[in-house]
Amino acid sequence: MNSEPDLRTADRETLLAIIEQLQQRVNVLEAQLRSGGTRGMPGNKPSPPQPPQEKPPRKRRNSGFGRLRMTPNEQVVHALDSCPDCGTQLTGGWVQRTREVIDIPVVPVQVTEHVFLARTCPACKQRKMPKAELGGVVVGPQRLGTNVSSLIMTLREEMRLPVQTIQRYLDTVHQLSVSAGGIVQVIHRAARQAGPAVAAVLEQVRGSPVAHADETGWRQDGHNGYVWTFSTPSERVFVRRGRNKEVVDEVLGESFSGVLVSDFYAAYNHYPGLKQRCWAHLLREVHDLKELYPDDAGLARWADGVHQTYIDAKAFASPKAKERRRVQLRMEGRLMALCQPFLHDPSAAQGKLCRRMERFREELFVFVAHPEVPADNNSAERSLRHLVTSRKISGGTRSAQGTNSKMILASLFGTWRARGLNPFAECRALLASPQV
Repeated sequence: MNSEPDLRTADRETLLAIIEQLQQRVNVLEAQLRSGGTRGMPGNKPSPPQPPQEKPPRKRRNSGFGRLRMTPNEQVVHALDSCPDCGTQLTGGWVQRTREVIDIPVVPVQVTEHVFLARTCPACKQRKMPKAELGGVVVGPQRLGTNVSSLIMTLREEMRLPVQTIQRYLDTVHQLSVSAGGIVQVIHRAARQAGPAVAAVLEQVRGSPVAHADETGWRQDGHNGYVWTFSTPSERVFVRRGRNKEVVDEVLGESFSGVLVSDFYAAYNHYPGLKQRCWAHLLREVHDLKELYPDDAGLARWADGVHQTYIDAKAFASPKAKERRRVQLRMEGRLMALCQPFLHDPSAAQGKLCRRMERFREELFVFVAHPEVPADNNSAERSLRHLVTSRKISGGTRSAQGTNSKMILASLFGTWRARGLNPFAECRALLASPQV
């Protein structure tokens, strides 16, 4: 049985009186809040009047970041012919707003049949036919035109798509069925067409005042090998060879007389010209050494001194060649002063790096005397990045012909990428050029 009192039997007048008292109390408190006075409320202090806050002016941007509109290929005008309320005919009008819609037309492949008619000359009674001159339309005795070939090369080299994926794309989007062998033949023909262009890129590298070099692994038919890159800010050249020093002589030739920027690999040592060794590699090894011996205070001081020497050398700038050369020698002496105590100490953790710095002391601060030379070889590593990603996807190449085509197209597409050019448009222009 419920022992709580039944509210329905409570005194109605008593309840109404309590409600009225509570309502009056609420009214008093709301009035105090509106007037800002809370002295009657325990534990509260009156808030001092706050001055009006002025909104700071918006910081001006150096340039606008609004979305740029494209040039429309077609314009569709939307207007009412009659009033939807009274039905009156409407005329004239003004542009109230516009809306841009971007789309890609999906069209099947276009097949053009070239018909060559034979005609008999009434004078000499011989049959005459026009020559099959389809330059700019198709490359070689294949049926795929320059647009399709350029698309296949761009998907393969720039987008790094596998052959099977390119097949599915062409079949799904353009209703074009091409065999895997057909795609491979397109790539080989395009590589033969691109040979002279890559040779011209190589000559530009050889004539550059600064060239970067690096190498990475590349398997061919399951056998290990190496891809070498020789690059400038606007050119890329890739070749697959062994890891011997003769590759440097083969690619750069006798005409290159600039500064060679590289890591500390011994294959670059015999180059007779100026060399700049990569400080990124050196500082990375100094950092790894500190991580390996975290409690060695002497090693930490030595590492900080090496790093500070590099920072000071990078910060130096002067238009005078003699002064730059003088600072280069001073930085070499400063670095050797840091390394001298550890050169012949077998117990010193930094002994090996100190001996390397002593051996390459004349090749560490060339960038001070020659401001156009970078202090690191990051440019070469960036040029290899696209090819390394392709290697991880494909695992390498399967034949010498495949490797040759890959290196030619990687050089060409890498050069276009470095110059900020549209690879598909450049590919079309290449295939449409006169064939040799």
